[in-house]
Amino acid sequence: MTFILLVEDDDVIRKTVSLALGRYGYRLDTAADGLSGLEAFRRGGHDLLVLDVMLPELDGISLCRRVRESSQVPILMMSARGDSLDVVSGLEAGADDYVVKPVDIPVLVARIRSVLRRVGAPAEPSPSGVLRFGELSVDPAALEVRLGGRPVELAPTEMRLLLEFAAHPGIVLERATLLREVWDYGWDGDSRVVDLCVQRLRKKIGADLIETVRGFGYKLRKP
Repeated sequence: MTFILLVEDDDVIRKTVSLALGRYGYRLDTAADGLSGLEAFRRGGHDLLVLDVMLPELDGISLCRRVRESSQVPILMMSARGDSLDVVSGLEAGADDYVVKPVDIPVLVARIRSVLRRVGAPAEPSPSGVLRFGELSVDPAALEVRLGGRPVELAPTEMRLLLEFAAHPGIVLERATLLREVWDYGWDGDSRVVDLCVQRLRKKIGADLIETVRGFGYKLRKP
């Protein structure tokens, strides 16, 4: 059973979401502030974290960063509707996706399922064998990435994105294509999700490997 940590300071939202997700078959652990959420996370065992942005004691963005210091567990942020700064900050901090508040439960469940699917399987199509792009090596089967022989720790969505690029070296991938293949969006999504994940990925594997093609999207440079 999937174990989710929900960190939300609003009692009504926390109880409503917790009960709703329980009906969908998820096991819930909850916390009402950032510090309590961090303590709950450190107790371990969670498959996914759902973090509100505005939390007392330790805000959701800071909590996300603290989690990313030691774990690549999938993180879903909840942001106030229309507050793009919260969305951007959460994604830059290492979140895999986000939902807007007020929370629409079917949408939240869809995003949870999507994130968990991305964690459970590599991007398709996945080429066999270790792929090399200069000093970067990607093993799709083992889900291992190395740069100059040293292992690179990637969050689940970063791994999926890199696998998608590695499966199509030298080919321009539009943002809409990446949203569909990596984030599993069946509708038009927010392209900032792609841009910020590319930004995080570049910091880890090198800024020159992923080229921006203005007006279209991105491509992985051939060695």
